[in-house]
Amino acid sequence: MAKSVPFYTEGHSLVAQLSDFFMQNGSTCYELGTSTGVLLRQLAERHAEKEDLNWVGIDVEAEMINQAKQESLALGQNINFVCDDIFLFPYEKSDLIIAYYTVQFVPPYRRQELLSKIYEHLNWGGAFIMFEKVRANDARFQDYMSALYLDYKLDQGYQPDEIIAKSRSLKRVLEPFSSEANIELLKRAGFSDVMSVMKYICFEGFLAIK
Repeated sequence: MAKSVPFYTEGHSLVAQLSDFFMQNGSTCYELGTSTGVLLRQLAERHAEKEDLNWVGIDVEAEMINQAKQESLALGQNINFVCDDIFLFPYEKSDLIIAYYTVQFVPPYRRQELLSKIYEHLNWGGAFIMFEKVRANDARFQDYMSALYLDYKLDQGYQPDEIIAKSRSLKRVLEPFSSEANIELLKRAGFSDVMSVMKYICFEGFLAIK
């Protein structure tokens, strides 16, 4: 994904910097859709001096979780990777929850349920950081963004047939919402303090505080 999403690693760095405001001794952080755990390991290393932190990465893909566990053996931090459904996992109260390009793959009719669950399991003053692919708010701007993103992928070395195949594979799998729609979902979940922290073409990061 790092090759197809602009500023993917820079987004990781931004999440890590934002985590400084929320992770304290005794805090728990969940990453939903953790994949191979790259971001969660970066966070655990950044906060290694703090005491009694609990890092939990959740993903439904067993292969990803197994790789995350193997690559985290040397850390020696309280970092756990769990193969589970993010809707069914038994969350405890936490100070930080992260979904890095994850919610966009959740069926649209279940996104409000997920964000409400996230809000419920945050401590007061805790944060939810969500990065998403987003749609423009009208057809003209969507055409502009689509053209710019196509140019970006070609510049990254993707061949036209690869781009078409990827686009076809994501039909009914990845369904982005607009920036406004994502913010509205967050507010309906209970978040009153929401802001955009990063935006490039059709990719955006949001910070929501309970």
